[in-house]
Amino acid sequence: MNILRSVLYWLTKKNLALSLKLRYFYYFRKKLDLKNPQTLDAKIQWMKVHLYGYHQDPIYTQCADKYKVREYIKSCGCPEILNELIAVYDTPEEIEWEKLPQKFALKWNFGNGYNIICHDKNNLNIPQTINRLRMWGKEEPWLKTGEVQYKHAEKKIIIEKFIESERGLLPIDYKIYCFHGKPEFLFTCEDRSSGTPKFYFFDRDWTLQRINPNGLAAPEGFSLPKPKHLDEMFHYAEVLSQRFPFVRVDFYDTPQQVYFGELTFTPGGGFDIARLPQTQLMMGNKLNLSLIQKKS
Repeated sequence: MNILRSVLYWLTKKNLALSLKLRYFYYFRKKLDLKNPQTLDAKIQWMKVHLYGYHQDPIYTQCADKYKVREYIKSCGCPEILNELIAVYDTPEEIEWEKLPQKFALKWNFGNGYNIICHDKNNLNIPQTINRLRMWGKEEPWLKTGEVQYKHAEKKIIIEKFIESERGLLPIDYKIYCFHGKPEFLFTCEDRSSGTPKFYFFDRDWTLQRINPNGLAAPEGFSLPKPKHLDEMFHYAEVLSQRFPFVRVDFYDTPQQVYFGELTFTPGGGFDIARLPQTQLMMGNKLNLSLIQKKS
């Protein structure tokens, strides 16, 4: 398996399109047609090849970077939704732990999943945390999924304020799918901490959209508590997505305000096998590649 992974990583560097075709077949058991893609995930693969590379348009590298995206948010006139930035470091060894608050969020600025939520610094195993950050910092996540927007990120460790709900827990996150600057669907999760999370889509009016397995299985009249700042989230999603043919804009909602999470150009790496075939096509139809100037 390690040999196959190494070969695939090498191929990603040498022939991105071919490597994506192999991955796509592995996940979906069907050929990837880059000349005439139809589904959302197939079109995401097309954009990896023709749009997301730094040499094609550096805005994607900037906005996939969890540190540099802050400048983009400010340039859109939305600095008020940025979480408080406590510190930025180049390496784990530079972190001044004694200067950090008791609670904070720590993350690498590239890729996905490289984050640590500290609820109480007194209980944080600092040597173990440093080792984990060091290990993550050596990784090149773009080689795993061909997400070239991460390839040229200047690696940084960022530490932000701990955002919490009224009960002192992590706030609910809301992810809004935007097509050509128009927010279409809000995606959220229920019972994440239970080990059996359920995922649901809603529209701007907070009407359940039965476009995924949990949504289809939900009983008649089902809903979730409407977020306090729903209208604000859709407003900010529209403002922040104007520059892009497709992007998912992520937020955290708290009793006080809404906070920006991140901009995601390739949800699930563009290999979301849980997305229903009819939803793949429906979302794919909302993304018009003919409006995009190919930059290969």
